[in-house]
Amino acid sequence: MKSNLRLSATVTGSFLLALIFSGGLQSCKHDPFFTDGIDPGDTTVVVTPTNPCDPATVYFESQVLPIFQSNCALSGCHDEASRQDGVILTSYQRVMETADVRPGNLSGSDLYEVITETRADKIMPPPPRQMLTSAQINVIRDWITQGAKNLTCDVNAGVCNTDNRSYAQHIRPIIQNFCQGCHSGATPSGGIDLSTYAGINAVIPNNRLVGAIEHLPGFTAMPLGGAKMSACNINQIKAWVAAGALNN
Repeated sequence: MKSNLRLSATVTGSFLLALIFSGGLQSCKHDPFFTDGIDPGDTTVVVTPTNPCDPATVYFESQVLPIFQSNCALSGCHDEASRQDGVILTSYQRVMETADVRPGNLSGSDLYEVITETRADKIMPPPPRQMLTSAQINVIRDWITQGAKNLTCDVNAGVCNTDNRSYAQHIRPIIQNFCQGCHSGATPSGGIDLSTYAGINAVIPNNRLVGAIEHLPGFTAMPLGGAKMSACNINQIKAWVAAGALNN
């Protein structure tokens, strides 16, 4: 690989797990949901908050950054403190400064190369962590091909459909992007595995899931160390839960 983006092959699975679940705001360590008590330059374009998101456009803050925060910007990997191989994936500026992203050029972007690797000793995230889903890879791909811009939009503008929410089509993708990076694998954070329907269903009683994503008092605010989910995402999950949290 031509850049400093590759993770060291000498990092063992157990060592990596110990690190990624250690403390720190950018890490994934936390109590269970229920508790007691190069250079952006002219690529930066900000859409006024009154504008809804364009479904044909990829927005860094609301679509790309959550993938990095949940799967990469962790203690022992690519957070500010660990900066494995010099790569920091905690913000747009850090990604553009350290991750060798070439706007509009997939083949020249090492970030895209490592997330699409097929060799276990080269792919990122490295085993035993789960690789990114094809949908997540496609989001990053489209972001790069669209110029790797720091676009924002009002994720709560426009109409949010909460009718007939499907676990497979609507809920699972939200959980994958915002939660599953920490809550999966051999040692899921807080002992909570959200990589399966059964695991998600297990945190629904006592308002544990909804309380965490709504940042209600008495719950650990999720995603940990990241921005709160959009109201639309939260309302879709709440509607699905209220309808019986079906495995549909």
